[in-house]
Amino acid sequence: MTEETLWRGNRSQITNVGKYLLSLLLLGGFVVGGFFFTPAWIGCALPIIWFAWIWIATKAESFELTTERLRLKKGVLNQVFDEVELYRVKDVSHSRSALQRMFGLGTIALLTSDRGQENILIDSVRQSDELREHLRKQVEIIRDRKRVREVDFQEDASHPA
Repeated sequence: MTEETLWRGNRSQITNVGKYLLSLLLLGGFVVGGFFFTPAWIGCALPIIWFAWIWIATKAESFELTTERLRLKKGVLNQVFDEVELYRVKDVSHSRSALQRMFGLGTIALLTSDRGQENILIDSVRQSDELREHLRKQVEIIRDRKRVREVDFQEDASHPA
């Protein structure tokens, strides 16, 4: 069976509103300062570069859900690619803050049995309800197909090994 893409998305820029406002405030400060002290105009480049870097870094973070796995990509200069097999997903939770609800966004938190990625956060994405349902259904389908069941063992301090 071939692997198909079920959902693809990026983090929303809305999550950076505070940083963007701060950079605009700093830019305004450098502009005003430039009227009184000419070399201050050089400082205008700093908030512009910071603004651009935040925008590019957020845009570079992407998520892809396929029929077999969840792929995560982060990074601008140094990129990190991670994959989590769907049968390793233990729990899927969905939350939306007031700001996220205003813009139709949501956050998906995954608890997995993958040693390197026990907790995965898919923050501020559009169609988060759809993503949660795709994840829930596909995890069950892939577990049935691979005949995998998730079993947790709890260590009991009263019974030594």
